Amino acid sequence: MMQEINPAHTSRANAFEMWMKAPMPMVTLFRTLDVTSLYRISRRCGLKFNMLMCWCIGRAAAKVKEFYMLPVNGRLIRYDAIAVNTIVADRRGEVSSCDIPFDNDLSRFNEDYLRLTHEVAESSISHNITDRMVIGTSALVESEIDGAVGMYSGIYNNPFMIWGRYRKRFFRIRLTVSFQFHHTQMDGAHAARFLDVLQSEIKHISSK
Repeated sequence: MMQEINPAHTSRANAFEMWMKAPMPMVTLFRTLDVTSLYRISRRCGLKFNMLMCWCIGRAAAKVKEFYMLPVNGRLIRYDAIAVNTIVADRRGEVSSCDIPFDNDLSRFNEDYLRLTHEVAESSISHNITDRMVIGTSALVESEIDGAVGMYSGIYNNPFMIWGRYRKRFFRIRLTVSFQFHHTQMDGAHAARFLDVLQSEIKHISSK
């Protein structure tokens, strides 16, 4: 469910006034994550690494209340649930977009991830969820990148994460990610906390 709320009645009142009409309100943070646990579980359990990343992103975002509000068309919208978007290579050789509803249960999230990405790949029709706050992701796994900054269009204000190929060094696997967010939605401290929580979710995934 989603509903418009009065920014003045939220913790984002000042940010809404300062950043809603700013010409460049997007901020990008970079972080190198230790994803050794995801790599090992992916190999041991036959689960897709990208799916595990998306699930951990959803778990981390669910613990940061700012993710449940988003500026949309000049208004502030509150959501009661989250989805994670992934980019899918489709049968045309192009890419389509796929929103996956976040579920705290890994097995159910995995089932939705596999089913929806398969449907999008076969149909070449993007799957969009409009009643959840969607976190965008893009995995450029064919390349090693040090970071990426998204493009601000003034239309798509959703938070967005980009990463490339993970790097192996000694006995650890590391992945550099970029996280872009609208300053109306959250401040740098909230974004940094999200990345801290994300690292914790990745580190402890084996115990879930």
